[in-house]
Amino acid sequence: MARRYLYAATAFLLITTTAAADAITGSVVKQPINPLAIGMFLLFVIASLGVTVWAARRGTRTAKDFYAAGGGLSGFQNGLAIAGDYTSAATFLGVTALVFGAGYDGMIYAIGFLVGFPMILFLVAEPLRNLGKYTFADLAAYRLKEGPVRTVAGVNTLVIVIFYLIAQMVGAGKLIELLFGLPYWLAVVMVGILMMLYVTFGGMLATTWVQITKAVLLLTGTVIMSVLIMGHFGFSLNQLFAAAIAVHPKGHAIMAPGGLVKDPISAISLGIALIFGTAGLPHILMRFFTVADAKQARVSVVVATAFITIFYSLLFVLGFGAIALVTGDPSFVDAAGAIVGGANMIALHLATKLGGSVLLGFISAVAFATILAVVSGLTIAGASAAGHDLYARVIKKGVATEQAEVRVSKLSAVGLSLLAILLGILFENQNIAFLVGLVFAIAASANFPVIFLSVKWEVLTTRGAVYGAASGLIAALGLVLLSPAVWTNTLGMGPALFPYDNPALFSVPLAFLVTIIASINDKSERAQRDRSLFLAQHITANTGIKA
Repeated sequence: MARRYLYAATAFLLITTTAAADAITGSVVKQPINPLAIGMFLLFVIASLGVTVWAARRGTRTAKDFYAAGGGLSGFQNGLAIAGDYTSAATFLGVTALVFGAGYDGMIYAIGFLVGFPMILFLVAEPLRNLGKYTFADLAAYRLKEGPVRTVAGVNTLVIVIFYLIAQMVGAGKLIELLFGLPYWLAVVMVGILMMLYVTFGGMLATTWVQITKAVLLLTGTVIMSVLIMGHFGFSLNQLFAAAIAVHPKGHAIMAPGGLVKDPISAISLGIALIFGTAGLPHILMRFFTVADAKQARVSVVVATAFITIFYSLLFVLGFGAIALVTGDPSFVDAAGAIVGGANMIALHLATKLGGSVLLGFISAVAFATILAVVSGLTIAGASAAGHDLYARVIKKGVATEQAEVRVSKLSAVGLSLLAILLGILFENQNIAFLVGLVFAIAASANFPVIFLSVKWEVLTTRGAVYGAASGLIAALGLVLLSPAVWTNTLGMGPALFPYDNPALFSVPLAFLVTIIASINDKSERAQRDRSLFLAQHITANTGIKA
């Protein structure tokens, strides 16, 4: 199998190289491209495919190997992989763009993303590792009725994964189209095929090492750019801020709140989505099953938090550095006066300003590595939901063989990859900002209440968990559909029926309320059993010893 895979990977590389060569010679070029960026991009692709071949030879036939890399990662390795999973291209490019446009207020996203990690450390990491095997649904199904709980958890996971994949695929297509001159559809197909190969043949082990490599490259690139920026201003933040204020159209307003989020309700709702959504993202939660025990799970979160803290802090420097150095430079604006490639490309323009084509080539490769790492993590999370939760535990009621389960998961990975390619092409001109916000809102509304109450509240019942998760999913999707971002801006249906873009302030309390009311009023025999098993679950969650 590994040898056949190697042949397929080599053939794909030849196709990729030919397309890149065509771009360089001008047959598909839409604008000047950077040959160095293409070279670094191909180097990363070759290296990552080599990692995948190595992982395939080690074996991905057992469920533990495919879903959890055999459970043999150290806390440090897993922490870097979590950081690689969590820091997407939308983060690197998007937060820098937000700071460039809004100044100080742009950091609300970075702070929200970061604050979510202590939530995972203190509430989720240890119980999840002690109670589960491969997915977060294992935690809730420990004492609740397996079929209904896994069904709703599996559906929620697939919805989150699909929406997140759309956002990543559209971002990938636009990024590669701008950088390499390739047609948008070819860029999307390229990313989709690569993530299919990583997950299907390499499983979690290959995905992990792609994420670790990407995390190291991303932090390295961010540090280099930050040092170069600070060097321009005598390593003085005051001088950097003064230079940014002097050239930004908003002047001193960029140092004050209110430039991005206009009202307290929107700010609170966004904060809730980012903080609680982090603790409900399935591709982050399943990483805790790749380590040996709860202690290593805690180490994973500490390492990831340290990495992400440094990374997000440096994005503040990148954003203000872009204001001070890129604003007003005619090299980076088009005839209409807009930023070439859009505001999300400001980090790449900053790299050009700081280090020319060499730094641009490196940062371009890093951005592409970022996309591949995140889509691979999302794909394996979706595949595990389909294979482990829905097929093996719900449809086959726990009697499926490991080989059959892994086979279904691999086929699901192929199906998700093809679906992501199709949706990425269809949504080419769609605004993806609301999709990312929706992902965190769904995770906070549909997953977090069940995870939290399953571990902390003995009254929780199967009925309460299912009703609460379903209501959170439906409310988050419905309110976003009715929001200004979708109803007005995307669908053009006139004034929005729901006045806020992020629904978390409303959908998360609703999910908790429905879960609590349904559980308290559940007098069934199953409810009594659910409550009686809480003590056993509590002991196992905190000690790792099955009661």
